Amino acid sequence: MTGSIVPSKDVGEESTSKSFLILIGLFSCALFVFVCIYVNFPQLEEHERVHIKLPLNLEEAKNLGKVLDRYKEKFYVEVLSTFLFTYIFLQTFAIPGSISLSILSGFLYPYPLALALVCFCSATGASLCYLLSFNVARKLIYKYFPNQISSYASKVKAHQDNLLYYMIFLRVTPFFPNWLINIAAPVVEVPFLHFWLGTFIGVGPPSFIAIQTGKTLHEITSEKGTWSWNSIILLAVFAVLSLLPVYFKEKLADKEQTKEE
Repeated sequence: MTGSIVPSKDVGEESTSKSFLILIGLFSCALFVFVCIYVNFPQLEEHERVHIKLPLNLEEAKNLGKVLDRYKEKFYVEVLSTFLFTYIFLQTFAIPGSISLSILSGFLYPYPLALALVCFCSATGASLCYLLSFNVARKLIYKYFPNQISSYASKVKAHQDNLLYYMIFLRVTPFFPNWLINIAAPVVEVPFLHFWLGTFIGVGPPSFIAIQTGKTLHEITSEKGTWSWNSIILLAVFAVLSLLPVYFKEKLADKEQTKEE
């Protein structure tokens, strides 16, 4: 870790234009793959096609879940790969909407698998964003987010001896926006392994409630009732996990105090 990280004041227009063009090119390639997946998706009924979109509310998530649930048994790989690519695509380019997919995962898959998918996709997509930022967008970040970078850099420097705990803490709590963590982490020299592992572990507790929402929607849709013992147990587990921010905050505070002594 360097002594301090100060955003550059002299970022050439030619350099930023080149970075923009590279980002647009990479985004276009990913979007092309996304379109190919959509075109090759199993043939849908006309009334089902209207529901194939990124859900913006619970009703849209429920309708999309019902359509995908119908095709999941016969086209398991296609549905799963579409889910994985969409989630990672959104995370890679810092596009809002991944919370809707977390809800959808609870609708479609058993709880352990849904949680594993969300954690894996979040960590992998965020890590691709990390690499994209490191290799392409650093000059753009310095130019457009100088104050946020300076603030984040000072926090990272203060916790450089326990960065894994700090990354988990940031993911569990809304201390910094996730998109800012993703693009700024390589700029302020957060190690890649700490970043991936901290993201994988840290997104687990916040994802519990989204997945449970998807489970509840599925139970309502399947006419099994809105509650079950599984729902109650999982909510209890979430209540316990929600205490993790306090634990990690105390851990960080203890380490800081020990360091000062």
